[in-house]
Amino acid sequence: MAKQESLRTSECPVARTLESIGERWCLMIIREAFDDVRRFSEFQKNLGLAKNILASRLKHLVELGLFEICPASDGSAYKEYILTERGRSVFPIVVAMRQWGERYMFKEGETHSVLLDNVNGEPLQPLEVYSLQGHKLEPADCYRQRVISGKKQE
Repeated sequence: MAKQESLRTSECPVARTLESIGERWCLMIIREAFDDVRRFSEFQKNLGLAKNILASRLKHLVELGLFEICPASDGSAYKEYILTERGRSVFPIVVAMRQWGERYMFKEGETHSVLLDNVNGEPLQPLEVYSLQGHKLEPADCYRQRVISGKKQE
């Protein structure tokens, strides 16, 4: 079998994102943080994850700049893992995965959770992709183009 190359150097943003945060425990930790989980022990309790794996994934997420480690908000000796702007920007990705899962991964009548907005207590509007002009886009309406430092490549 050929050795799989790291996706960290791929020119595909999807590949690089998967390589960085696509591992299931990374996404589950981020999901928990969106529910205001901040302490190692809370992540461990909620996820049932072995401490060594949790420590490794949290360290990785801190190194990527998705979390920062801060003193506990209650003044105790504990540390807390706080989402950075980069970490909070993962929210639409998690919502898209959640909405896809709600739609396709549960049988009729099967219990599951839904995400509700805090103001109205209603489910979120399904995420869709729009052009800058406001037109809804489907996969066939888009194409990829190579760029260097934000500029089109000739």
